[in-house]
Amino acid sequence: MSRKTIHRAKTRGHANHGWLDSHHTFSFASYYDPERMGFGLLRVLNDDVVAPGMGFGTHPHDNMEIISIPLKGSLAHRDSTGTQEVIQTNEVQIMSAGSGLTHSEFNGSKTEPVNFLQIWVFPKERDIQPRYGQKSFKPEDRVNRLQTVVSPEKDGEALWINQDAWFTLGTLRNGFSEQYALHKPGNGLYAFVIDGEVEIDGEKLGRRDGMGISGADKVQINSSGDAELLLMEIPMK
Repeated sequence: MSRKTIHRAKTRGHANHGWLDSHHTFSFASYYDPERMGFGLLRVLNDDVVAPGMGFGTHPHDNMEIISIPLKGSLAHRDSTGTQEVIQTNEVQIMSAGSGLTHSEFNGSKTEPVNFLQIWVFPKERDIQPRYGQKSFKPEDRVNRLQTVVSPEKDGEALWINQDAWFTLGTLRNGFSEQYALHKPGNGLYAFVIDGEVEIDGEKLGRRDGMGISGADKVQINSSGDAELLLMEIPMK
């Protein structure tokens, strides 16, 4: 028997610091809800808008898989491994904090805001050597299909994550209908609607709505219009 948890966009935590306007699907910083501490090993799903020329100063992380997906604009990254990159739309970044590192993130533009999703997943193996990954994905390859951008396969076409997790993106059109088959027994699926409207497992979800489904082997996805969708398959424990 599958179990569904729906998080409507308007119920998310919200903090506006001027330079940063952030919405939190799960408890984060000053937003705390004991019923919203994550979904399985998915701990953080933040929808951040950073003002031009502003950003997060150097700060530490350890034993967390951190994924950043720019939705609009560019994100400049620097970390203690010596990596210094700019991530654009249609690119995905992953950082395995492992045994520990420090990093900073800033808007890559002095004139335009950047909107990006920052996602934290607990790792499979602790205290690994910190590593960084970044990859560009063709937007045409996810029109009316699901494009895998993060997976546990080290030699695959997606970015490698230190966890039995799969992230997929889809740009859906009217009439899209597909069953998502979970890769691993015991995993759950968290769907986040970036834009538009989608029906998932019979539930209608709108822009920035999220829904977690556990106890299912397959999940039905239908679209009657244009939509941008992120699916995160995550171990539940």
